[in-house]
Amino acid sequence: MIISQTPYRVSFAGGGTDLPAFYQQEHGAVFSTGINHHMYVTVSPRFKASTRVAYNKIEICDDIDSIQHTIVREALRMTALGKHLEITTIGDVPSGTGLGSSSSLATGLLNALYAYKGEISSPSKLAEEACRIELDILKKPIGRQDQYAAAYGSLNYIRFNPDHSVDIQPVPCKAKTVAELETCTLMMFTQQQRNADNILSKQSAKTKQKDTFKILQAMRDLAAEMRNTISGRGDIDEFGRLLHEGWLLKRSLGFGITNSRIDDWYHAARRAGALGGKLLGAGG
Repeated sequence: MIISQTPYRVSFAGGGTDLPAFYQQEHGAVFSTGINHHMYVTVSPRFKASTRVAYNKIEICDDIDSIQHTIVREALRMTALGKHLEITTIGDVPSGTGLGSSSSLATGLLNALYAYKGEISSPSKLAEEACRIELDILKKPIGRQDQYAAAYGSLNYIRFNPDHSVDIQPVPCKAKTVAELETCTLMMFTQQQRNADNILSKQSAKTKQKDTFKILQAMRDLAAEMRNTISGRGDIDEFGRLLHEGWLLKRSLGFGITNSRIDDWYHAARRAGALGGKLLGAGG
């Protein structure tokens, strides 16, 4: 049996600039980190000449084309595997919570399938193939940050170039800074789940508009500023203020990114002393 463990991610700044509509015009950039919540995938042999896939439902299929789970189906095609397999996926958190769960699944599944074949795959290969499945084959209107964040883990500055290449820059920082950041950061579940596709489709369509493009440029530049703040003097208060600046930029995009209930929670946190925050998921 093969078991893969793939992290979810938290994106601090730059989300939206990893969409082709932006980075094909000028480079995009995201500052993000893997977190201690994961997607687990198991792959094991099945004695019957069929494929069993277990997630929030169970599929038993005689051929790959019959598999309804699109990511599983395309990953099996990409790795040239098929019958006599049992595949199980289990996530620490629900889908639609803004932590890049579908890309963690795609990346972790590819990793497990290649390992089942006896192959060791590099993070870059896993991220590229996960992007190919989600963006090129399944035509999801999403960006490329989640796949790379899942494949590489840890704290990274990720640059998206107009030629579709991606540069991963690990961000070094002092152990004291990491400990302080973890102590000062609180992640909460809003109990609200959503499909990011609609928001990202609207954002891609409006990226060419001058006002939207300028906001995205500012969000991209903020990712570099956050990186420098964390890797340099490790000023967590300044990092919090930059988070707030990023939230104001993200909120100004519109696209149904927030609602009055979330805004009330955010304002309450600020009144209680929080320097900044953001809503994880589509839009920034």
